[in-house]
Amino acid sequence: MTATAYDIKDPSLAEAGANRIEWALTEMPVLRTLMDRFDQTRPLEGVRIAACLHVTAETANLARVLVKGGAELALCASNPLSTQDDVAAALALTYDVPVFAHRGDDHDSYYRRLAAALDIGPQITIDDGADLVNQLHTARRELLDDILGGTEETTTGVIRLRAMAADGALEYPVIAVNDADTKHLFDNRYGTGQSVLDSILRATNILIAGKVFVVCGYGWCGRGVAMRALGMGAKVIVTEVEPVRAIEATMDGFQVMPLIDAMPYADIVLTVTGDKHVVDRHHLEAAKDGCIVANAGHFDVEVNLKALKQMADGVSRPRPHVDEYVLNGGRKLRVLGEGRLVNLAAAEGHPPAVMDMSFANQALGAVHVRQNHNTLEKTVYTMPEEIDREVARLKLASMGIAIDVLTPEQEKYLNSWQEGT
Repeated sequence: MTATAYDIKDPSLAEAGANRIEWALTEMPVLRTLMDRFDQTRPLEGVRIAACLHVTAETANLARVLVKGGAELALCASNPLSTQDDVAAALALTYDVPVFAHRGDDHDSYYRRLAAALDIGPQITIDDGADLVNQLHTARRELLDDILGGTEETTTGVIRLRAMAADGALEYPVIAVNDADTKHLFDNRYGTGQSVLDSILRATNILIAGKVFVVCGYGWCGRGVAMRALGMGAKVIVTEVEPVRAIEATMDGFQVMPLIDAMPYADIVLTVTGDKHVVDRHHLEAAKDGCIVANAGHFDVEVNLKALKQMADGVSRPRPHVDEYVLNGGRKLRVLGEGRLVNLAAAEGHPPAVMDMSFANQALGAVHVRQNHNTLEKTVYTMPEEIDREVARLKLASMGIAIDVLTPEQEKYLNSWQEGT
């Protein structure tokens, strides 16, 4: 099968997009190294790959690495508001990558473009949120026989895939790139931490210092947001359902309480959990006038927008990416980025320097699938440790940082049990 050439919004943006892609590449030394390596070794020669990712300048450089490696690639967006239309244009027209993505897609057009990427008849899928996997297991099951395996970028997607595996529904192996230390310790914490604060500032131009900032969820993404909000002078409250994470947040210096207790004080509420209706009707009813609500989870289900629309007497858009809902009595609640992934809906997403490691994992994960698919079972795998360590070594080398090496004596000691007190 072959996909049609591309489906982009505005071809005239290609030059601007190419400039952004090349700028991002200067901050992605690990991908530059892999680009050269893949060009020489061609580890993905002839492999058809469908990728469903945020179509950003950073993703474009991953696409370039995969193509250098010999892959036949088709790319679609993993979120209706995360596509950068100039990048999509540059990928299609400058770098000759079939891309199917428009910023602002509705539900039907989003899935139509996803289907177009699948028309390539993929052997490997690269996902961010597991939408490709979902479509292959529901609407496009005729394509499953050709699938060698896949990779998954984000926490939400890994949750979906593990649920499928637990139900015996997953029809091919998937590498959980999100579980790599060089992904979640850095992308989730430092990337999300910076990009979420950046998006809130771009959307609202408010002063963070002195505000009560509520972070719903203290996973690696929540840790990063809480850290950056505190650094900008906010009074940070963390809400959690996991007791161990709640203790950790407490010992990290944050106030921990149920969300319903935090809502009357909150100036900003940020969800980053991967779950549904974290901010529900009763939370919205308890919010104070002017409260800003945003979501940094992959899907737009973390805030119950349907309930909010039912509660509202009207809605307006005072600034781009800000929807202001007027409730009974004139109380106003402000939702950023339509409740979608705020750092991409209202800003540019993570900085390229941190996506450098995440996308290196994606590229090497795809090679691992190609080379080992015959021995992999139909389940979700953590990224192999040797790949994780290779990405870390490449990143350290690019930063000019050297580390110690174990001596033979130290290695022997760590692998023995005879020596004691």
